[in-house]
Amino acid sequence: MDNFWQVVILGIIEGITEFLPISSTGHLLIAEHWLGPRTELFNIAIQAGAILAIVLVYRQRLTDMLISKFGVAENRDYLLKLLLAFAITSAGGIAVKLFGFSLPEEVVPIAWALIVGGVAILVVEFMVANRPPNLYISWNVAAWVGACQVLAGVFPGTSRSAATIFAAMLAGTTSRPAAAEFAFLVGIPTMFAATGYSLLDTVQAGGIDGIDWDSLAVGFAVSAVVAFVAVKWLLHYIQTHRFTVFAWYRIAVGVVLLILLQ
Repeated sequence: MDNFWQVVILGIIEGITEFLPISSTGHLLIAEHWLGPRTELFNIAIQAGAILAIVLVYRQRLTDMLISKFGVAENRDYLLKLLLAFAITSAGGIAVKLFGFSLPEEVVPIAWALIVGGVAILVVEFMVANRPPNLYISWNVAAWVGACQVLAGVFPGTSRSAATIFAAMLAGTTSRPAAAEFAFLVGIPTMFAATGYSLLDTVQAGGIDGIDWDSLAVGFAVSAVVAFVAVKWLLHYIQTHRFTVFAWYRIAVGVVLLILLQ
């Protein structure tokens, strides 16, 4: 298959899966198992494209929080909690890098992570099913969301959105839209910082001349457009539905992968 279409397919996969609780990293690694591996910079760049979609979806919320209504105590409080979650993620991410951790390329661990994550979603949904909806983001919620972003980065197949959304729900923010909003917003500085770090690392290693900028640009654009549509749909869906369907999808995909790889 031509490289252009491979990049388009990977961008579509990233755009759909980054914010659905089904693991974008896991799906990308599975796709690259058959399409051929991509650089870490490429994978992070298309994730940044998906994050750009979040900036557009929440542009009014961000404008109010950072500019027009920054003086409102509630907005400052929310922003500080986002910064706390990001700081915890940054510290954890640096520690992971110092220990020399790299994502596994084998599909079997991803398949198991999909299954375990699916079961975890079912458990969380069962636990919060009878709790009244709570929109409040506490400091405890922010801390757990930051820590679970690190967890998702260490174990491909976990899903950053799943780990953070359900951490928030377990910690007290039982409103699915409110939990998703905080999880998505904290992903903005997280993924943009990861992209910048990876690019800087590539430049320092002297590999900037070998970067396929066309592929990065196409993948970034495709994932941004697809993610925008996916997020809009998800936010509408969870107004009246639970995340259960995604749990069963994860379990089904994980089981199929294990069968195919026997």
